[in-house]
Amino acid sequence: MRAWRAAATGALALLVLAGCATGPSLENQGEVTAPPGDSRHLTIGSAGFTESDLLAQMYALLLEEAGYSTKILSVTNREIYEPALENGQIDVVPEYAATFADWLNAKANGPEAPTVGSPDLATTMTALRGLATPRGLTVLDPGRAVDQNAFAVTSAYATEHGLKTLSDLGAANLPVRLAAGDECVQRPYCAPGLRETYGIDITGVDPKGVGTTPAKQAVQSGQDQMVLTTSTDGTLDEFGLVLLADDKNLQNADYIVPVVNRSRAGSEGVTKALGRLNTVLTTADLAAMNEQVDSWRRLPEGVARSYLQEKKLIPAG
Repeated sequence: MRAWRAAATGALALLVLAGCATGPSLENQGEVTAPPGDSRHLTIGSAGFTESDLLAQMYALLLEEAGYSTKILSVTNREIYEPALENGQIDVVPEYAATFADWLNAKANGPEAPTVGSPDLATTMTALRGLATPRGLTVLDPGRAVDQNAFAVTSAYATEHGLKTLSDLGAANLPVRLAAGDECVQRPYCAPGLRETYGIDITGVDPKGVGTTPAKQAVQSGQDQMVLTTSTDGTLDEFGLVLLADDKNLQNADYIVPVVNRSRAGSEGVTKALGRLNTVLTTADLAAMNEQVDSWRRLPEGVARSYLQEKKLIPAG
């Protein structure tokens, strides 16, 4: 049986230890070159938001089906869970390729280091694996599901102006007020990139956050014309919003990848078990599951189990 909850004292101890840990020395390659480990009792980390919870639950169910026992631990701060992953206090986490590559790069080379994440998946994965391996981490293969920054307008606005892509919006020469986070003013993937890559006339940024309810309501009401959200946002229909395709690949390749501690979970058994998800999971699937949790108030475990059963990756019942 899966131990779904770590004892409160145990979780607290892990967080304290992880916060103080530094992981394997980059000069000591012993942990990197040793044979991959195959612990039969694995701790799966979740970053504490809906999508991460869903992925952690699916990882747990797939690993259980392969004969492992698992528990899930929610750690909302990457500054804490990544060192815990290096130390083997957490064995597996779902991550986002470009974001995690840039995070590890900043950790290794300083916050001003040039970004290594790229719109090209192969380039991103090469950079990510190069940064992860010396830390005793193995990055498994990505599937088709990607959760990256995305931009949405109302379906009525899209229909009125014939919009399906961000290029369409740029060509329409419409003034666009964008609901997003404060950082959008300067971030290259946001307002500057929309102007430079797509020629969109961003007249201002309404600082209501990324994909928040107030941001979506501002677009729904016509106060703003577009909102920054994510490609797996499961609540767009509630606000009458549709995504515009990033047809010139402004956004980096934030494909979902499992990251494992090599010395505990780098085995072929773990790789095969988690790799089965890559055969089915799509961005649309993940958005639909997010909607079931966020809008329909279903529990992540139940949604994850139903999905894997529907895809025949675990038995029904």
